[in-house]
Amino acid sequence: MDNPVKIATVESLYHYLDSLFDQEVDDDTLFASGYIRGFISLAASQFGDEQQSISEELVNAIAKELHEAKKELSPQDSVIVQNFWQQLQSKFND
Repeated sequence: MDNPVKIATVESLYHYLDSLFDQEVDDDTLFASGYIRGFISLAASQFGDEQQSISEELVNAIAKELHEAKKELSPQDSVIVQNFWQQLQSKFND
């Protein structure tokens, strides 16, 4: 892993996603992070506020919403979003 960032709360997850815009990341990463952020916001509002911990239930809710929305994306964009989501999950504290 090149970046040992660990994300424990929804607030730190938002901070991480926002920080991507200040880094030299590619357009696909920015697209995926913005797309996923909307699903995070939707799911997080059902579980608590931004101070809540990243829970298995929250991650599963986000994953379910992303899966259901997959048909909204082109196949290429879907792969980009899924790959970013996998990378993002690896940063969550266990």
